[in-house]
Amino acid sequence: MNKFNIINAIAIGIGLAFSGGAMAQTMSKGKYQSERNSIAAEYKSAEGACKSLSGNANDICKAEASGKEKVAKAELQAKYKPSADARHKVRVARADADYSVAKEKCDDKVGNVKDVCVEKAKAASVAEKADAKAQLKTANANRKAAQTSAQAKKEAKVEGAEARKDARSDKRDANYAVAKEKCDAFAGDAKTDCMNKVKARFGKS
Repeated sequence: MNKFNIINAIAIGIGLAFSGGAMAQTMSKGKYQSERNSIAAEYKSAEGACKSLSGNANDICKAEASGKEKVAKAELQAKYKPSADARHKVRVARADADYSVAKEKCDDKVGNVKDVCVEKAKAASVAEKADAKAQLKTANANRKAAQTSAQAKKEAKVEGAEARKDARSDKRDANYAVAKEKCDAFAGDAKTDCMNKVKARFGKS
């Protein structure tokens, strides 16, 4: 088995080891700490496996192990305390991990070929981080819009209630005026009695 096959075999093993972490949607603080400890132990084991390699193959293997550890930690944090910012950090961790590994692989090349390889790795990292940043800004904008919409609905509900209250008051005043006007058809005690009944009905003093 050549060194690249060995690297790939180790990388697959590292991936399987880290893939089991942070699967639960919600977890207790104790569970979270337990998962962090597992990730640390898995990283130590993966890094130890790299000792069987030498030269740049060893560097690539260690970059793989370190990158997967950082991604696993970011993913665990995003599961423990979900948020747009946490999801953004996961994407950034992946971009950094991919770049670190790609850059190490470029060391197997020389001259302009190596330079182009490094620039491509940088470009891929910049693109991923740019997308991650755009996603975060979009998520934050949508959240603010939702909050604004919710507040607007709340204010509209209050204003609607006040408007209906004012309408009832206006109607009541109008009906009171009509009832008083009807009392003018009477005179003396009959008019007084009519007005007293109207005031009692409409709660007027």
